[in-house]
Amino acid sequence: MGHLMLLLRPGILGLKNRLGRTHGAGFKKPLFMGGLGLVFGLILFVLSSRVLVYFQSVEMIGDLLAKELLSMVFLTFFSLLIFSNIITALSTLYLSKDLEFCHSAPVSVAVLFSARAFSTFLNSSWMALIFAIPILGAYGYVYAPGVGFYVSLLHLMVAMGLMASGLGILLTMILVHIFPAQRTRDVILLLSILMVVGLYLLFRFLRPERLVDPDQALSVMHYISALKTPDSPYLPTHWITEILWGRLQGGERAGEGFYLALTWSTALSLLVLNIWTASLIYFGGFSKAQEAKKRLMGGKRILDLLIRVVTKPFQSDLSVMMAKDIRVFFRDNTQWSQLLLLFALVVVYVYNFKVLPLEKSPLPLDFLQNGLAFLNMGLAGFVLAAVGVRFVFTAVSAEGEAFWILRSSPMSFRRYLWGKYFFFLVPMLFLGLVLIVVTNDFLEATRFMRFLSSGTMFLMIFGIVSLGIGFGAMYPRFDHENIGQVATGFGGLLYMMVSALFIGAVVVLEAGPVYLLFMSEMKGRPISILEKVYMVLSFAGVLALTATAVIKPMGLGVKGIGKK
Repeated sequence: MGHLMLLLRPGILGLKNRLGRTHGAGFKKPLFMGGLGLVFGLILFVLSSRVLVYFQSVEMIGDLLAKELLSMVFLTFFSLLIFSNIITALSTLYLSKDLEFCHSAPVSVAVLFSARAFSTFLNSSWMALIFAIPILGAYGYVYAPGVGFYVSLLHLMVAMGLMASGLGILLTMILVHIFPAQRTRDVILLLSILMVVGLYLLFRFLRPERLVDPDQALSVMHYISALKTPDSPYLPTHWITEILWGRLQGGERAGEGFYLALTWSTALSLLVLNIWTASLIYFGGFSKAQEAKKRLMGGKRILDLLIRVVTKPFQSDLSVMMAKDIRVFFRDNTQWSQLLLLFALVVVYVYNFKVLPLEKSPLPLDFLQNGLAFLNMGLAGFVLAAVGVRFVFTAVSAEGEAFWILRSSPMSFRRYLWGKYFFFLVPMLFLGLVLIVVTNDFLEATRFMRFLSSGTMFLMIFGIVSLGIGFGAMYPRFDHENIGQVATGFGGLLYMMVSALFIGAVVVLEAGPVYLLFMSEMKGRPISILEKVYMVLSFAGVLALTATAVIKPMGLGVKGIGKK
């Protein structure tokens, strides 16, 4: 235990030092992040409570729906925890920079592995467990159980985290032992992404909108039985759901003791199994992880052709920088493989519009189609902002520790950032216009609305990309171990908030003129001179706002990156 605490002490001291520096101006950042987290948790709590209250109002099947929702919540968080532990374990157990020093210390492999496994559990589980509190707290608020529910909830969440961590670490050790060491990260990431995409598509294609379709009322029970498909008595989430549901119903249920013993015995058994497995294969896997990665030559000609086509319109310095970014993107599987997630997001987003039962709405069809087409601009903008925070915002931080080469080069920071801007502008324009054009086609919107939404999206993308490059330059993180960590920091959160405000402002500015045009067409009355002036000013405001969103962040980004 002495050696274990000694290995854990650097992490504890690091956390203590970070908390100790949060005074004065440094206190504003964690205070802002904490306040934002509380607001988000409150919103999630209110929405979950309203859903549960609605379920209680449904006779016969209300409690069944609430229980199935609880089971799906635990299954979702358990899956996310496993994926998170797999990715974190690979870095913590095999790729961290301090591992060579730790392995040279006079401690056993079991002790070192235990310390790293504990760090993996904390780093990968705390956020998911905290964000589960508002949803589970809503159950406590609506069903008003006794204190036993909250005590059970606390220790069962810990048990679920331990089981997910044990499974994730065990799978990571086995994959590192089987596959070539430097390919293990690619294999794990690809498997994780494929599983996430599969779960995402599976949930969407269950078509939950059928619950509000009056023509499907007679088949609700059949649909609920379909929701039970992911549940199984062999899943740990089933055991936890049964225990907590009994507490929510006002007392212990038959079999609760068995499920409780099964949950904790499984969690503790996985800890012992991981230590046994680590004593056999962990150090060998770490040794393989130090081997050099073999370079694959397949596809080199296609990549060279792509680089020549993309960089041809630009001057030599920008073309060299873009060529480097393209090569790094395709060599790093942690980046290009995430295009699978992007593809799943686009497919489900477009599919949502295809299955909307618009003809069953009591509103006029033309009004509903064009109204949804208008709101679709904002939704598509948020989707692009989510894509931008992963790819555009991280563009500057992707330089990594080689940023000093850029500082010593004759290229100015302004030219560098504008080169990044145009590099990402074209693919973002393509993605945004595809979303707008395809969804408008499914909605059968009018020609005017198609033209307006496409033009507005075209302008918004210029601002979204500029915000991503600018905030990425103001809040770079060059010492990252995984580029995905950059998007989850303070700068990424700030970028998403400002992007949401920008998109919302554009939609609000255009809402008035669009409403006047619809009313004028429906009632057959002409538009007055004052209304025309208002429309011109509104669209001029959109142009001015977009110009500000393009120019201002780039200027702030140049100043920010110049101080690094």
